[in-house]
Amino acid sequence: MNFKTLKNYVAVLILIVSSYATASAQSNQFYIDKYSPVAQEMMQEHGVPASVILAIAMHESAHGNSKIAKNLNNHFGIKGKNNSKVINSAYKGYKSVLDSYNDFISLVKRKKTTTPLFEENRGQNYKAWVGALAKAGYSRTKDWSAKVIKTIEMYDLDSFDKNPTTISRKLTASK
Repeated sequence: MNFKTLKNYVAVLILIVSSYATASAQSNQFYIDKYSPVAQEMMQEHGVPASVILAIAMHESAHGNSKIAKNLNNHFGIKGKNNSKVINSAYKGYKSVLDSYNDFISLVKRKKTTTPLFEENRGQNYKAWVGALAKAGYSRTKDWSAKVIKTIEMYDLDSFDKNPTTISRKLTASK
């Protein structure tokens, strides 16, 4: 293989990688745009920070692209029964994504380690919420907390915790 051919292969590889990165970033932003209003509403109603809700959903569902997200509407990796004929899985199936979000909130409310957060850190301090969920055994993966916090910080999701009404209007105006 000559240098010119190698150079062409490298150029094509760079194009493929950059187009994948662009598509992935668009998918991530699409997920945030689509589900941030739901997360903000849940934060206002229940007290779990919108950033935590979004980051966990993004992480557990691969931004809505995982098999369990697509086939079972499960965006939080919650295990349980499903009636899917498409996917054989130990993950719970839901009629809608919103049902998945609601079940996540119910699960968080049942955890003893998160109970004090509903009083002390209502809608704020995402690190305390993620830490409490990790301590409660939400995930058995050692670096789960770090990945969820990184997602919050990478996409500035904590901005949804500050002033949900203003943020929602800003998102709507920018579309």
